[in-house]
Amino acid sequence: MSEHPRCYHCGLPNAEPDLYQTQILGQMRAMCCPGCLAVAQAIVDNGLQDYYQFRTEPALKGDQELNETLSKLAVYDDPALQEEFVFDEGKHRQIQLTLEGITCAACGWLIEKQMAKIDGIHQIAVNVAERRASVSWSPDTIQLSQILASLKRIGYQGLPFHPDQHEASYKAEQKRYLKRLGLAGLMTMQVMMLMAGLYFDWFGNIEHETRQYFHWVALVLTTPVVLYSGSVFYLGALKALSARTVNMDVPVTLAVFGTYAAGIKATILEQGTVYFESICMFIFLLLLSRFLEHRSRHRAAQISANMMQYIPVTANVLGDDQSLQSCLAKTLQPGQRVIVKAGETVPVDGKVMEGESKVDESMLTGEFDPVTKRGGDTVFGGTVNQAGSLVVEVTQTLKHSLVNQIIRLQTTAMASKPKVAQMADRVSRYFVVAVLLIAIATFAYWYWQGNEQAFWITIAVLVATCPCALGLATPSALTCAMARLNRQGVLLKRADALEQLVTIDTVALDKTGTLTEGSFTLANSWYADHQNPESMFVVVASLEARSEHPISRAFHTDRLAPVSNLSVVPGYGIEGTVNGTHYRLGSAAFMSAPLPEPEFSANVFLSSEHGCVAAFEVSDVVKPDTLQTLRQLNDKHLIILSGDHQKHVSALAAQLGIQQAVGGCTPEGKLAEVKAMQQQGKSVMMLGDGINDAPVLAQADISVAVCNATDVAKSAADVILLGDRLGNLPHLFTLARGTRAVIRQNMLWALGYNALVLPFAVSGILTPWMAVVGMSLSSIIVVTNSTRLLK
Repeated sequence: MSEHPRCYHCGLPNAEPDLYQTQILGQMRAMCCPGCLAVAQAIVDNGLQDYYQFRTEPALKGDQELNETLSKLAVYDDPALQEEFVFDEGKHRQIQLTLEGITCAACGWLIEKQMAKIDGIHQIAVNVAERRASVSWSPDTIQLSQILASLKRIGYQGLPFHPDQHEASYKAEQKRYLKRLGLAGLMTMQVMMLMAGLYFDWFGNIEHETRQYFHWVALVLTTPVVLYSGSVFYLGALKALSARTVNMDVPVTLAVFGTYAAGIKATILEQGTVYFESICMFIFLLLLSRFLEHRSRHRAAQISANMMQYIPVTANVLGDDQSLQSCLAKTLQPGQRVIVKAGETVPVDGKVMEGESKVDESMLTGEFDPVTKRGGDTVFGGTVNQAGSLVVEVTQTLKHSLVNQIIRLQTTAMASKPKVAQMADRVSRYFVVAVLLIAIATFAYWYWQGNEQAFWITIAVLVATCPCALGLATPSALTCAMARLNRQGVLLKRADALEQLVTIDTVALDKTGTLTEGSFTLANSWYADHQNPESMFVVVASLEARSEHPISRAFHTDRLAPVSNLSVVPGYGIEGTVNGTHYRLGSAAFMSAPLPEPEFSANVFLSSEHGCVAAFEVSDVVKPDTLQTLRQLNDKHLIILSGDHQKHVSALAAQLGIQQAVGGCTPEGKLAEVKAMQQQGKSVMMLGDGINDAPVLAQADISVAVCNATDVAKSAADVILLGDRLGNLPHLFTLARGTRAVIRQNMLWALGYNALVLPFAVSGILTPWMAVVGMSLSSIIVVTNSTRLLK
């Protein structure tokens, strides 16, 4: 029986040589499966077919189930399945993916570059630290299955993010690192003992045959390190080259295979120098630095990425007949009621309907003082009920809970890279090209000079100037800084906000709900002579019940009248028809009728077609830590912008030691004030909480929404304070300055080291093994320096 012809790509027997063919090097070549055909075609399409001329071993077998794998991805287009992990953002949809096969920052850059070319993808941001990607796309142009298939074709597996699967993926990747690292470490020790003995003549005057025997043993020990432990670098280099670009794995791969091939040649021909110990040490130390980076980034990412671990699996649902039934927390729907007993974790976001208790919200806010919750208060999934039993009505599904929103926003934040990060990416790419050109020039010069060490000098240049530290300088610092902020209860919606924070010189503050508690009480009231006070209060309470403004809590009654023709005017008030009469309720600026002048400082008015019929003074209390926080911001210019009466605003400013306060501001007025300050060259941060603050939050250079802010305000903000205190604001400025300092230190070290070591490498003073140690220590120093931000 004649033997089957072999696959041109992987070299395995090919039972059907006519089934899968493509043209390579001017001839039709037969492949054994669709996987090998796809890989070979990709190599040809990217102009890399010379690979087949110079390879010494067949390639690994391609994924023979590639077509079947890609076809299976169509299941992710099912709307019912997408309901769990795809978020609708109007014209676009967003998903978080767990990525397998990602090893370093270069992989993230490669994925972003390739996927951004695909029509229909609005934005893709890869977080290498968490091995996750946030993808936003237009469903009218591209399907989710096509996105996943495109990832698969460039060598990465993307699956919808699930905390358990993500953690399992991390542990599997850590195992692979440890196997490679363990093998490299073990072999390095053996080879170092052999080669050090030869270099330093520890074995005495040994014969030539014995020396050659040691060389062969070292070659055998080095081979698995090169082919297995170092494979992660070669794959990264191949992915970059297939995309017609270069990354830091390219010079690493050239250095490893160049040294390995030279060692093989010297061993076979029994002449020349071998550096097997340098290869093993190079791969071991490079793997060690990446493993340490992998662990430190994961530790930082755990603080925010694994917040879903706080959500319980089950919940106790209260039925209509008051019976309890256990169900999965992720199946809870708005309107259902659950009982949360003392010591239990709140399953999803909801509103307290019955009971009173202390709830630990430290997992969200970083503040360990329990918060009192009673009827009408909001509780969040993942917080812990410490005392009494609570009956909670579900207001958000698990998919839209605050914990999930935090995870999504944290991932999305990495999409907006600071200028320094963008600069580092560009410098790193250009630096790799420069290193390759310098290496070629170095070899050409020393070869022309007749130096026998020309090749080894070139290897030293490639190793010593590998820009791994430069690639780690910014992302490692940003990841650690954002994790630290999460732990303190501060959520950044965009990473470049940290960069802008250091330029802020003016802080504008809303009054109600930002500087004050927002827990309003009715201090004084006035009613027109012909009006019934009790009836007018019912009208006010009925209108305020339809308002999101915190001031509505001061007008609470169980007797509410129907309201029609309702209209809310942000920053002014609310109007509607009650019992056949049309009323306006709000600030003085919202009233069209003449206002009374009662003996107290009225700040809320009620008018009808008969004129102003009631006036009220609603008071608020300052948050406990406000004064201390503002004192820590004494290097900033502070200004209050409030819609409240100027008299009340001025009194609060005097109490807090703020020199400038503007009261009676409409939303347009606040916006105009901030624009005016910006035109004067000031960099403005705005703190707000209400719907009326959304325009000015969007205008400010940096906008901050406090915990009790409306969804509209949070949507417009760059930073969200998850606690109900302002104490984290000074920490935000301090950490922003610290992050900038660390990034500058990292960049200075990475560039300085490469600039310093390059002359020594080019001149031949630096040997390959010295270059190996220096390069690895450089990367480890950068990662270690960044982790200081976690402390």
